[in-house]
Amino acid sequence: MHITLILCTYNRGQILSQTLSSIAASTLPPSVEWEVLVVDNNSSDRTREVVEDFCRQHPAHFRYLFEPRAGKSHALQTGIREAPGDVVAFTDDDVTVEPTWLQNLTAELHSGEWAGAGGRTVLQWPSSIPEWLAIEGPWARHGLPGFDQGHEAKQLIGPPFGANMAFRKEMFAKHGAFRTDLGPSPNRDIPRPNEDTEFGRRLITAGERLRYEPSAVVYHPAPENRMEKKHLLEWWFDTGRAQAREFQVRPVRALCNLVAWKLRGFVASDPQLRFFSRLVVRERLGEISEFFRQLFGSKGRKKIASQKIKREGNI
Repeated sequence: MHITLILCTYNRGQILSQTLSSIAASTLPPSVEWEVLVVDNNSSDRTREVVEDFCRQHPAHFRYLFEPRAGKSHALQTGIREAPGDVVAFTDDDVTVEPTWLQNLTAELHSGEWAGAGGRTVLQWPSSIPEWLAIEGPWARHGLPGFDQGHEAKQLIGPPFGANMAFRKEMFAKHGAFRTDLGPSPNRDIPRPNEDTEFGRRLITAGERLRYEPSAVVYHPAPENRMEKKHLLEWWFDTGRAQAREFQVRPVRALCNLVAWKLRGFVASDPQLRFFSRLVVRERLGEISEFFRQLFGSKGRKKIASQKIKREGNI
């Protein structure tokens, strides 16, 4: 049994040590081989130095890779190509994991019954949260990768998030790679969200079974700068753009939905509902913007077509 954990990173040298330390403390059975591939996505800080220090301390379990092409999806592809494991797991560069996380996440993926798995991602909120931001309830829409579907294992009907997921490696040969026209990138021409969930949805649509494993727990911080209105409005605009690339968008329906939420926010007295309405409006604007970008930009159409070919091919 061989597990490869892929961790892509960009300019997180100051906080990366905490994540790597928690992974280094992982406890797995002696019969399980495991390795962490840390893919540096062209960082300009001390990332390489930090990772290579861990490689010296844990030569059997950590390896450094460099991917010069900007964009997390490029780094993910590089990691998958280099992964020797028959199971490939993924996490983020700003989380901490429980010692049993990797074992619990991947334990059921070796029989062939499950194509992949997603674990529980617990968000760690700061002591002070703006009154206009809902973190739970019907108006919760913060854009952070929390994922909690209870304490019982079950089949997933929706995709897991990239901070806490794993797949049998053969799934990438069978269903294609992560889309490089989606995902975090310094280039705002590429919408930031969705490269991870799009792949999970692709597998579910193809009839593959994904498992929810509540005992596989990671902790993800909720930084205060990600709870600023400007950041959230930009994030949900990008979410709309990404959804327009993944799904067929009907601009008239999106526009009607936009107007309805604009009016609802205008008359709402609850500050959380008002801000929720603004986020929905920004999401619909992102969908409409990307729809017309693809419709009228020949370069954009060619790019989307090329990505479709890439994701339908092998890595």
